[in-house]
Amino acid sequence: MAVAFYDLGSAAGLKKLDESLLTRSYITGYQASKDDITVYVALSGAPSSCYVNISRWYNHIDALLRISGVSGEGCGVTVEGCAPAEAVATPPAEDSKAAAAEEDDDDDDVDLFGEETEEEKKAAEERAAALKASSKKKESGKSSVLLDVKPWDDETDMKKLEEAVRNIKMEGLLWGASKLVPVGYGIKKLQIMLTIVDDLVSVDDLIEEHLTTEPTNEYVQSCDIVAFNKI
Repeated sequence: MAVAFYDLGSAAGLKKLDESLLTRSYITGYQASKDDITVYVALSGAPSSCYVNISRWYNHIDALLRISGVSGEGCGVTVEGCAPAEAVATPPAEDSKAAAAEEDDDDDDVDLFGEETEEEKKAAEERAAALKASSKKKESGKSSVLLDVKPWDDETDMKKLEEAVRNIKMEGLLWGASKLVPVGYGIKKLQIMLTIVDDLVSVDDLIEEHLTTEPTNEYVQSCDIVAFNKI
């Protein structure tokens, strides 16, 4: 599907390009292509550092042109007043900037797409926010925890105790291997492994609000953290 940009000599045009590159490494696809060259040529030079995403992309494409060139075909991109992609597949950086300078005079009058509606702007902002939140969740650290879960006495049904523990479900919580360990006087405690996503699960809250409260506290007297390791 063809991508289009306009008026890249204006703040509005640059802002739209910067927003487009917020979630992309290239103009289209997953590798540098003629589409990147077309937009690169349409810019009069290196963008202001306030356009963080354009600057990142521009410096990368500039380096590729100097070192190895760009050969990907792309999906097709239109920039008002810019030469078609086929004519500028892998030009030297100097020629690209010269071509951009010659074409700047034609970039001011025609608006190919009109202004974005408020609904479109809001939808774009929501998509960007959701992507950031998703990325942050994926990058969140994990921890491996070993818990001692102690029963009330030697008459506590340890099978039901373990069932009650494992029935606690939380986002970011995964129960692992377990075993019964003798304590003395016929009493055994449950040692159980669990893996947690640090941003989603607090071990202290798990113990205080779930393991030692109803209905689990019918079997569980107390819990101790034996080991806590970052993964």
